[in-house]
Amino acid sequence: MWSLRFTDSQRDALRMLIQAQGEIGPSLTGALEALELARWDDLPDAALPWADVGRLAAAQGIGEADVVWDLACGMPLRQPAAAPPPAVS
Repeated sequence: MWSLRFTDSQRDALRMLIQAQGEIGPSLTGALEALELARWDDLPDAALPWADVGRLAAAQGIGEADVVWDLACGMPLRQPAAAPPPAVS
């Protein structure tokens, strides 16, 4: 998969180039739709709390990618549960 970032004028130029092709088939129609949707895709880059991600991964014995996946799926960033206190007899 390719990911490109265009300025508004570059996006407009690509749109005009595609429209100048005359008959536009399904592929070029999809490209035009993608260019239109790309206008709304200018979101800031995500920032993750990498120190917390690393700590959670180590505490759970899993990889950082798994922690990021869990966070992306809406799981809250939580502290791992502490060990229960020893039972008093």
